[in-house]
Amino acid sequence: MTRIDDLCRICPPPGGTPHVDWAAVEHALGMPLPADYKQLADAYGPGEFCGFIHLYHPHAPTPWVNLTGPMPTTIRQQLQHDHDSGTRPAPHDPQHLFPIGVTDNGEYLYWITEPPIAPDQWHVALTEARGPLWHTHEGGIADFLVAVLTGREEVPLFPEDLLDQGVYFTPYAPGPPEPYEEPEASVAISTQEVRAWARAHGYDVPDRGRIPGAVIDAWREAHGQ
Repeated sequence: MTRIDDLCRICPPPGGTPHVDWAAVEHALGMPLPADYKQLADAYGPGEFCGFIHLYHPHAPTPWVNLTGPMPTTIRQQLQHDHDSGTRPAPHDPQHLFPIGVTDNGEYLYWITEPPIAPDQWHVALTEARGPLWHTHEGGIADFLVAVLTGREEVPLFPEDLLDQGVYFTPYAPGPPEPYEEPEASVAISTQEVRAWARAHGYDVPDRGRIPGAVIDAWREAHGQ
């Protein structure tokens, strides 16, 4: 069995997913894509795993999670800025990191695109939202999801209760794309900063794991975001 078979067994895909013209997508990105990602995207379509892990998809209804939208370039530019300025530099060359997803807490998932011409050998890396912590998975995105969703691999950046409600996939609701505004580098969320602010203002937040959406919304409002 392949990793996609394993993933579909533990987390059944929804069916009725949109067709993807992968030749056009790879041409637009200027690079080949891993076979497991294309199989995964074909099987599941745009959506989220366990209400937490959002993978970028060419047919996502919003540019915030669209593989060919502006977010991958914007995030990579921020990585390069952090590298050049010496603030929270990544453990990998920013030019070899391609963003492929995001969590509800704002952690980003990346392909480590080395070697560039062999995408099926790419590994997966994650970083804390504007924090210093990184986690690397020695395998592709399908293998990463299988490892996380079976509990075989614990990611310190992820909630301890991630699997408490079972393993499931939720497709995005179809609809017109949301208006997109280029984010400023300063608006990215630091989970450490949010937790400190929340406790100072009477919110009960865990030391690790998912920060409640209402707390993040309150932090954004307090900081004019």
